[in-house]
Amino acid sequence: MITKEQVEHIGWLARVNIDEEDASEFASELSTVLDYFGQLDEVDTSDVKPTYHVADIMNVFREDEPRGSLEQDAILANAEEVQDGYIKTPKII
Repeated sequence: MITKEQVEHIGWLARVNIDEEDASEFASELSTVLDYFGQLDEVDTSDVKPTYHVADIMNVFREDEPRGSLEQDAILANAEEVQDGYIKTPKII
Protein backbone atom coordinates (compact mmCIF):
# COMPACT_ATOMS: atom_id res chain seq x y z
CA MET A 1 0.00 0.00 0.00
CA ILE A 2 1.41 3.33 -1.09
CA THR A 3 0.65 6.21 1.22
CA LYS A 4 -0.12 9.78 0.29
CA GLU A 5 3.12 10.83 2.04
CA GLN A 6 5.13 8.43 -0.16
CA VAL A 7 3.56 9.94 -3.27
CA GLU A 8 4.42 13.42 -2.06
CA HIS A 9 7.99 12.26 -1.40
CA ILE A 10 8.20 10.82 -4.93
CA GLY A 11 6.93 14.14 -6.25
CA TRP A 12 9.59 15.95 -4.22
CA LEU A 13 12.30 13.66 -5.63
CA ALA A 14 11.03 14.28 -9.16
CA ARG A 15 10.74 18.02 -8.48
CA VAL A 16 7.03 17.89 -9.31
CA ASN A 17 4.44 19.64 -7.20
CA ILE A 18 1.60 17.28 -6.33
CA ASP A 19 -1.37 18.73 -4.50
CA GLU A 20 -3.05 16.83 -1.69
CA GLU A 21 -6.03 15.69 -3.75
CA ASP A 22 -3.85 14.30 -6.53
CA ALA A 23 -1.54 12.62 -3.99
CA SER A 24 -4.46 10.63 -2.61
CA GLU A 25 -5.56 9.62 -6.13
CA PHE A 26 -2.02 8.65 -7.18
CA ALA A 27 -1.54 6.65 -3.97
CA SER A 28 -4.63 4.63 -4.80
CA GLU A 29 -3.58 4.09 -8.42
CA LEU A 30 0.00 3.14 -7.54
CA SER A 31 -1.27 0.71 -4.92
CA THR A 32 -3.43 -0.94 -7.58
CA VAL A 33 -0.42 -1.29 -9.88
CA LEU A 34 1.73 -2.76 -7.10
CA ASP A 35 -1.05 -5.20 -6.20
CA TYR A 36 -1.10 -6.33 -9.83
CA PHE A 37 2.65 -6.91 -9.76
CA GLY A 38 2.15 -8.87 -6.57
CA GLN A 39 -0.27 -11.13 -8.44
CA LEU A 40 2.31 -11.61 -11.20
CA ASP A 41 4.90 -12.65 -8.60
CA GLU A 42 2.62 -15.51 -7.57
CA VAL A 43 2.63 -17.06 -11.06
CA ASP A 44 4.79 -20.20 -11.29
CA THR A 45 7.31 -19.57 -14.08
CA SER A 46 9.81 -22.25 -13.08
CA ASP A 47 9.25 -24.18 -16.34
CA VAL A 48 9.42 -21.10 -18.58
CA LYS A 49 12.69 -20.38 -20.34
CA PRO A 50 13.86 -16.77 -20.12
CA THR A 51 13.27 -14.73 -23.25
CA TYR A 52 14.95 -11.58 -24.43
CA HIS A 53 12.76 -10.94 -27.47
CA VAL A 54 9.11 -11.66 -28.10
CA ALA A 55 9.97 -12.58 -31.69
CA ASP A 56 12.19 -15.59 -32.32
CA ILE A 57 14.84 -13.66 -34.22
CA MET A 58 18.50 -14.54 -34.15
CA ASN A 59 21.43 -12.51 -35.40
CA VAL A 60 20.25 -10.79 -38.56
CA PHE A 61 23.64 -9.44 -39.58
CA ARG A 62 25.29 -10.85 -42.69
CA GLU A 63 28.67 -12.48 -42.64
CA ASP A 64 31.54 -10.03 -42.91
CA GLU A 65 32.98 -11.18 -46.22
CA PRO A 66 35.00 -9.06 -48.65
CA ARG A 67 33.08 -8.09 -51.75
CA GLY A 68 33.93 -6.17 -54.85
CA SER A 69 33.19 -2.48 -54.97
CA LEU A 70 31.74 -0.34 -57.73
CA GLU A 71 33.96 0.83 -60.54
CA GLN A 72 35.12 4.42 -60.23
CA ASP A 73 33.53 5.35 -63.57
CA ALA A 74 30.14 4.05 -62.36
CA ILE A 75 30.37 6.17 -59.19
CA LEU A 76 31.49 9.29 -61.01
CA ALA A 77 28.71 8.89 -63.56
CA ASN A 78 26.18 10.07 -60.92
CA ALA A 79 28.30 12.96 -59.63
CA GLU A 80 27.19 16.47 -60.43
CA GLU A 81 30.76 17.70 -60.89
CA VAL A 82 34.00 15.70 -61.29
CA GLN A 83 37.60 16.90 -61.06
CA ASP A 84 40.73 14.74 -61.49
CA GLY A 85 38.82 11.50 -60.85
CA TYR A 86 37.09 12.74 -57.67
CA ILE A 87 33.60 14.07 -56.91
CA LYS A 88 33.81 17.82 -56.55
CA THR A 89 31.61 19.36 -53.87
CA PRO A 90 31.06 22.93 -52.74
CA LYS A 91 33.41 24.21 -50.08
CA ILE A 92 31.82 23.72 -46.67
CA ILE A 93 34.05 25.79 -44.40
